[in-house]
Amino acid sequence: MTTQDKVAIVTGAGSGIGKAAALALLGAGWRVALAGRRQEPLQQVIADSGAGARALAVPTDVTQPASVQALFDAAARQFGRVDLLFNNAGISGPPKLLEDLTPDDWRSVVDTNLTGMFLCLQAAFRVMKAQMPRGGRIINNGSISATTPRPNSIAYTATKHAVSGLTKAASLDGRKYDIAVGQIDIGNAATEMAERMAAGILQANGQIAVEPLMDVAIVGQSVVHMAGLPLEANVMFHTVMATKMPFAGRG
Repeated sequence: MTTQDKVAIVTGAGSGIGKAAALALLGAGWRVALAGRRQEPLQQVIADSGAGARALAVPTDVTQPASVQALFDAAARQFGRVDLLFNNAGISGPPKLLEDLTPDDWRSVVDTNLTGMFLCLQAAFRVMKAQMPRGGRIINNGSISATTPRPNSIAYTATKHAVSGLTKAASLDGRKYDIAVGQIDIGNAATEMAERMAAGILQANGQIAVEPLMDVAIVGQSVVHMAGLPLEANVMFHTVMATKMPFAGRG
């Protein structure tokens, strides 16, 4: 199967990392179903890509099982199969003190980052194990925050730590269906979510510091690389980050 025959679903494709991944996949010849809460940003990404009929916009709320199922049904109906899920949709949540985080704040992050990711992963399994040729690849968007959190980020950190568990369990469960499951952990890509890092962000020692960023297109290139591997090979965990960001050691 050539790249031009392969089909990807990208969630959270209207902005940031999802947009970069969708553009990179379309640029590499994939057919892509772009999912996000709002139609307009998805259509703008498609227009920017110049991909025409190789791209499909599907408004989707990943926290709702019926909406997720409709996404996968639309992709399969339009393109015939699903070879890749970039399981990317997520939110950071409010940067509140742990003791001030409300139950609604917590649930909002868990519903999107964990339950939403599970629902998309489950839907991908159902399609990939039934299609011919069988199988496919799932790339979950984790975070370096899973192992090295920022201050005031307990909900985000907890969900991203849980994503690593989803990745390992799904990688094991996918073997019998020729489904490869891996994860990309991203540090300081220049997106709307990361704008505050360029202005100065709270560090573990209580100081405010500006952090280096990398071009978000680099993340798109990483997704294309992982997606292009044959199914007998899998990058289970891949970290791509701004070289000089404070992550390794003491920064």
